Amino acid sequence: MPIANPDTTLQHQVLDPCLLGRPVHLLPQFAARLQEDLDTAMQGSARRYWAGWRLETVEFGRVPQETSLRWMAVLGALGTVAVTFERGLLLTLLERRYGGRSAGATQRDPQTERVTATEERLGVVLTQQMVDLLYARVAVNVAMEVAPRPIQANAVVPSAMPGESNWALRLQVRDNNDNTGQFWIAPDQQLMAMILGTLRPETGRPAAARGPAEPLATKLQVKLDGRLVSKEITLGALFDLKVGDVIPVNVGRADVLLDEARLFTAAVAEHKGKLCLTSFEDAE
Repeated sequence: MPIANPDTTLQHQVLDPCLLGRPVHLLPQFAARLQEDLDTAMQGSARRYWAGWRLETVEFGRVPQETSLRWMAVLGALGTVAVTFERGLLLTLLERRYGGRSAGATQRDPQTERVTATEERLGVVLTQQMVDLLYARVAVNVAMEVAPRPIQANAVVPSAMPGESNWALRLQVRDNNDNTGQFWIAPDQQLMAMILGTLRPETGRPAAARGPAEPLATKLQVKLDGRLVSKEITLGALFDLKVGDVIPVNVGRADVLLDEARLFTAAVAEHKGKLCLTSFEDAE
């Protein structure tokens, strides 16, 4: 599967041997379903925080290695999830939440702006939303009879940056003023293994019923060439040949070739008017 990275989007894919045998190529299916869940929430239950914003992309990639990002984590029933928001996005959401929906994007510098308790509470609330939606989507995929309970505020704690080899969902949002922002949701290995375990190829036409599998040796076809006779003559003698001349030869054991490689020798026999090879022996 392609690893989402803005710096390498147009470059060729690099195969990660750690992913062999895992259905990572089906992760966009999960991302698309989660995007639908998020879209519904942003226009419904979470509208008070996301009014005027729309979700543009949801894609799997690697955890961003940016020291400026502040991570929050939740240890829930399905595993640990770490979430981080761009500081500029948080400040914009905060400003519009308390400054009015018509407020434009914040002009404050995220690098110098002091982190307030209100901003921290907003980060906790948004982290709760994202983890609840992720857990709900996983529960649907694994057909859990009882959905995970909503995350409590005291379950959201500051966290260290996940390892760079961890998976992360990158989500990009855009508002009505064409301002953009992004945030990341990083499941731990336990939850990521559960997500991968639920992925299945899209069902197409039912495959035709097959009979018992044949051994490979009975269905693998190869082409063998038989060299019955060979004789060395001088180039002068070859040029002196005329129509009707006879080249005396002795027919002994023939060579059996596979792509010019000598595999066997065989005796030449006649059967019902045809020459046949028999008595195969491995070539030395």
